[in-house]
Amino acid sequence: MTCLILSSWEPKIVAQSCLLLLETTGILIPNHTPSTGMKKSVTTTESLLDGLAEPDRQKIEQALAIVTQFPDDESYQRPKGVEVAAILKELHVDLSTLLAALLSDPRVNKLNPVPDIKQLFGTTVAAIVQDVNWLNTIAVYSLEMTNQPSQTEILRRMLLSMTHDVRAVLIKLAFRIKRLRGLPKESYDMRRFIAQETLDIYAPLANRMGIHQLKWELEDLAFRYLQPQSYRHIAKSLNDNRIARESCVLRFTQMLSKALQEAGVHAIISGRPKHIYSIWKKMQRKQAGIDELYDLLAVRIIVDNLQQCYTALGIVHGHWQTIPKEF
Repeated sequence: MTCLILSSWEPKIVAQSCLLLLETTGILIPNHTPSTGMKKSVTTTESLLDGLAEPDRQKIEQALAIVTQFPDDESYQRPKGVEVAAILKELHVDLSTLLAALLSDPRVNKLNPVPDIKQLFGTTVAAIVQDVNWLNTIAVYSLEMTNQPSQTEILRRMLLSMTHDVRAVLIKLAFRIKRLRGLPKESYDMRRFIAQETLDIYAPLANRMGIHQLKWELEDLAFRYLQPQSYRHIAKSLNDNRIARESCVLRFTQMLSKALQEAGVHAIISGRPKHIYSIWKKMQRKQAGIDELYDLLAVRIIVDNLQQCYTALGIVHGHWQTIPKEF
C-alpha cells in the first residue's frame, strides 16, 4: 500500500496549485483508514471488546479483571491502562499490544500479590509490559535539551534501542497522549515540562514510526500549552473558514477521483485540514500570517502499489500546476 499526500492550493480556487509528497511509514497498522485526527477515546471496557474474536475477548476480559480491581480515585492523575488501550484500539493494533497496554497500568505493580503476566499472558506480552514500565519511569530529559538537537536525537535513539519490541514505544506514545489530555489538572511548570518533552522527544518518535495520527495530536496538544495564544488564533481562523475549506476539499477530491478512475487507478481519497502546530511552524519559517499560506489543506491518496502512486502523481501534475519553490 502506498500513500500520497497532496497539499497547497488556494482555498477559493480549487485547481490553482498542488503539492505532492511521497510518504513512507515505518510501521503498518492493518485495516486502518486515515482520519482527520484522533477521535476522543471511549474509556469504557466494552469498547475494548468490540469486534474481537471470542478467544481474544477472553484474554482482554482476563486483563480487565486485573486492572479494574482498583477503586475510582479522582486524585489519581496518571493515565490508566484502560484509557491507553482505548486509544490504541482506534489504531486497530494487535491483541498483544492491547493486553500490554492494559497491564502496563502503573497500579498493577502495587497489587498483592503482583500478577505473573508471563504465566497468564505469555512471554511476548510480559516483555512488552516490562519495556513500557521502563519507558514510563525513565527520567533523563531536561528542558536544557530543547536547544540541543543532538542531545534530543541521542535520547530518542536510546529509547528506541533499549526497548526490545517497538510496540512498547507505541504504547508509551498512547500513554503520553492521555497524559497531555489531562494536563489542565497539572501545575503550570509541569504542563510546560510535559509539553516541551513531547515536542522534543515523543512527537518525533511518532513521526519516525509513521504513526501520524498520534504525531498530530501530540504536537497540537503540546503546542496548546506552550503557545496558548498562537494556538487559539490559528484554531479560530481555521474554524471561521471551515465551511469554505470543507467545500474546497470536497470539490477537489471529486475532480481527482474522476481523473483517477478514468486512468484505471483504484484509490482511497481523503481530505483534511493541516494540523495547528504544522501551520504555526510554516508561519514562523516563512514569516507570514495564516492568510498568506496556500497549503492549509491536504488530500491523501492511498493506492495499491508504487506504480499507481507515480501514476497518480503524473495525473495531478497534468491537472494542476505546482507552486514554485514548494514542490
